[in-house]
Amino acid sequence: MGTRTVLQQPDITRALTRIAHEILEANHGASDLVLLGIPTRGAVLAERLDRVLADIEPEWTTGDGRVGTLDVTMHRDDLGHGIGRAPHRTTIPASGIDGKVVVLVDDVLYSGRTVRAALDALQGIGRPRAVRLAVLVDRGHRELPIRADHVGKNLPTASDERVTLRLTETDGTDEVVIEQSETQNETQSETQIDGGTA
Repeated sequence: MGTRTVLQQPDITRALTRIAHEILEANHGASDLVLLGIPTRGAVLAERLDRVLADIEPEWTTGDGRVGTLDVTMHRDDLGHGIGRAPHRTTIPASGIDGKVVVLVDDVLYSGRTVRAALDALQGIGRPRAVRLAVLVDRGHRELPIRADHVGKNLPTASDERVTLRLTETDGTDEVVIEQSETQNETQSETQIDGGTA
């Protein structure tokens, strides 16, 4: 399986800084903002955004109860298809989400099904004034009419490629890689042998 790295640690840091600025601009400041990360890596990204927001916005203080996690496991539409996922803990800020602007934070936006599950999960928790979506990578191939409000990197991919985000907190390194399927690698090799370009 061929692998290529498309984002490294500095790229991820720059993308998160840009997302933080966009969030503040769209909200006209930090008032009533809440970040909810979708485990696992979306939760880590939400914590990082928390620190970036604290660096650029005086009204935002790290650890002031505006960051939480939203487990979507029991709201996924693939539960009945034998795809086992371990549930994570949902942690909602003490002030709740009623009347707040909730920014859902996820790592890679693909089909949109995880985000749909997150919207379902939110219904049982409270009634936000607005819900926005921030993702580090949007790779396209949507199956549902869902669009991110804040995107770190638009990354056109083939549907049979796999996009993986690795973060220091969970994986020991910061990078985004694209893995090609064996079938695609074999097709490219045959094309190159025949004198064409892949």
